[in-house]
Amino acid sequence: MLKVLIIASLCGLSLNSYAKTAVENGAKKMESPIEMTVYRSPSCSCCGKWIEHVKKNNFKVNDVLTQDMQAIKNKHGVSQKMASCHTAIVNGYVVEGHVPANDIKALLNMKPKIVGVSVPGMPVGTPGMEMNNKADAYDVVGFTKDNQSQIFKHYEAK
Repeated sequence: MLKVLIIASLCGLSLNSYAKTAVENGAKKMESPIEMTVYRSPSCSCCGKWIEHVKKNNFKVNDVLTQDMQAIKNKHGVSQKMASCHTAIVNGYVVEGHVPANDIKALLNMKPKIVGVSVPGMPVGTPGMEMNNKADAYDVVGFTKDNQSQIFKHYEAK
């Protein structure tokens, strides 16, 4: 313990800040993966790239291949306006399309009273749709069961 105090002191940390940092680092390591079910067409390669993105960000994915994506979208209240290529369900929320993992985590932390979030269409530069260093401007949009929508987060073009 004395070595820890000396090291913390040399690094300019108080015992309280050292303990806080240690707890935060431990919490990050012990954070359980977030389970998600992703429905996608077997022929879609960008969906697989998006799945790799969320896996790298601590999501455990149940990957379900289906030929009838429209039935999945209808079942979960995804309108044509919100539609993209794949549909995921996580903790009761719909995640439609190439939504960045950090925005999904923000959704799960905030717990708003919405159906879910979407990146409508397939904008270049979203996770799974990377093309060199190019990125279109796009919005992550929150949507309700009565088809109301609001920008959840905006991304600028690169």
